[in-house]
Amino acid sequence: MELQTLSLAVADGIARVTMTRAEALNTMTEAFWTEIVEVFEAIEADPSVRAVLIVSTGRHFTAGLDLEWAGADLLGAADGEVARQRLALRRKVKAMQRSFTVIDECKAPVIAVVQGGCIGGGVDLVTACDIRIGTADCFFSIQEINVGIVADVGTLQRIPHLLPQGLVRELTYTGRRFMAEEAARHGFLNRVLAAHDEAIAAGEALAREIASKSPVAIQGAKAVLNRGRDQSIAEGLDYVAIWNSAFLPGEDLGEAVGAQLQKRPSRFEDAV
Repeated sequence: MELQTLSLAVADGIARVTMTRAEALNTMTEAFWTEIVEVFEAIEADPSVRAVLIVSTGRHFTAGLDLEWAGADLLGAADGEVARQRLALRRKVKAMQRSFTVIDECKAPVIAVVQGGCIGGGVDLVTACDIRIGTADCFFSIQEINVGIVADVGTLQRIPHLLPQGLVRELTYTGRRFMAEEAARHGFLNRVLAAHDEAIAAGEALAREIASKSPVAIQGAKAVLNRGRDQSIAEGLDYVAIWNSAFLPGEDLGEAVGAQLQKRPSRFEDAV
């Protein structure tokens, strides 16, 4: 897989996705939006992957959408009748939305490690992740309001499940910096570490712990949690009852119980 904006490495059940354009603040170019889908499709197809770590390079996690590309491609003049132009733009936006939906729907839990600025599209990305770890100097900004558009690739749909409504609306309407200390206080960041390498190490440790669990149970837990965002409690209980009635007869339950009784690490086969 030849990539311009990302790299992918898989070892010991953990997929590590790295944004590699530090010199350009890891802005999201045209290539990024297709490559992130390719990377997560590869992760989905790899039965050895049990956890995913998204990290970045340089001073900032990402400055978000590459405005030079967006101005030329998304907002540039188009030929043809206006309604058909709008349909073409809608198709592009839907394709960009999928670039983060593949993270949200990834079979394995996804951990983002954020340093410095996480701006605009970066917030769309990390809100699609299961867990966020940050450096003490990191911050988040729903930057779209500052360039006169409505955030449209996932932040406004996912962040209300992560933060209180009043705070969500303040951040959305002002575009202000949401600093690490405040983000941790509201549970948006799971952990805050002093330095980037320490934050990555914390992410790796958490990924290893997740990877040590039954991959069947982890995939099931993520599926139930994701489905529950759109369900009532009663509907969620019905869904998990059906899920467990299908998957509990597998071998992982016996292995997990046996390992605890024998005081040894569990040994689970890869999932699919």
